[in-house]
Amino acid sequence: MDEASLIMKHQLRPALAIISTSAALMTAAAAAASPETLNNLNVAYQNESNAARRYEAFAKKADSENLPQIAKLFRATAASEAFHRDIQKSAILKLGGQLPTFKLDEIPATATSDNLKASIKGEIEEHDTLYPAFLGKAKSDEAKAAVRAFNYSIAAEKRHAEYFQQALDQIGKNPPATYYLCEDCGLMLDKLPDKKCPVCREGLKSFKIIN
Repeated sequence: MDEASLIMKHQLRPALAIISTSAALMTAAAAAASPETLNNLNVAYQNESNAARRYEAFAKKADSENLPQIAKLFRATAASEAFHRDIQKSAILKLGGQLPTFKLDEIPATATSDNLKASIKGEIEEHDTLYPAFLGKAKSDEAKAAVRAFNYSIAAEKRHAEYFQQALDQIGKNPPATYYLCEDCGLMLDKLPDKKCPVCREGLKSFKIIN
C-alpha cells in the first residue's frame, strides 16, 4: 500500500467510527420506549396472561354445565389472549424492557352465566378505555412494537365482547360455531374473511381452527 493510501485509510477511520456510533445510537433510540409505555406493556402482558388462564378455566366450567359451544368459545378466546400475551412479551423485550414478575389472579368458582357477564365487562373496559390510552402514549413515543401490540389487542377485545354477549343471550341454546385464529395478529373470528385478515391484512393461510 503506498503512502497516499495509508494516509487516506487513517483519515477515514475516525469518520467511519462516527458513522458506526451514530447508526448504533439511532438503532438504540428506535428500540427504546418511555418508562410509561413499558409499564403499560407490562400491565397488558399481565392482563393477557390472566385472561388466557381464566378463559381456560371458564371453558372447563362450561363443559361441566353441558354448555359445549360456550366452552369452545372460551377456549378459542383463551388462545387469542395467549397470542396477544406473547405479542406484548415480544414488544417489552424489543423495546428494552424487562418482563414483570407477578402472581396470576385467583379464578372465581362462579356459574357460566356470571363468567360471561364478567368477561363482557372486562373486554369492553380494555377495548374502550385501557388499551386506547396505552396506544395513544405508544404513538407519542413512536414505539412501533408497542403500537402494533396495542392495536392488535384492541381489535381482538371488541370481537371477544361481541361473542360473549351473543353466547349470554343464547345461553342453553347456543348454535354450533367454528372459531378461527389469525396466527399473525391473534384476531379470533367465527367465520373466515373473504380474502384477508381485516386487522393485519395477512391472507387466509394465516388462520387456523381452534377447537
